[in-house]
Amino acid sequence: MPRTSVSAAAQNTWSDAIQIVGSFNLSISGTFSATVTVQRSDDGTVWRDTDTWTAPAEEVGYDPILNYYRVGVATGNYTSGTVVASLNGYSNWPNRM
Repeated sequence: MPRTSVSAAAQNTWSDAIQIVGSFNLSISGTFSATVTVQRSDDGTVWRDTDTWTAPAEEVGYDPILNYYRVGVATGNYTSGTVVASLNGYSNWPNRM
């Protein structure tokens, strides 16, 4: 199960990209004044914002297609504190029993 995380105390700070298909989890914690963004890419180079948060959160998501994901704080979206964020999910469809 791929996992990536970031501890962001500045703008333009991103986790490493991971490939995810199916269900995934997002965890955001810390004391911060910032906007946390999850981005998706089909090729790992061109990124699109999928959602944003301005407070700690626990979320689940679903993507039926294998895509790259990363989480972080974009340029212009950081004021203070430290964001701790992680994404984890599947890199291939899990076996069904």
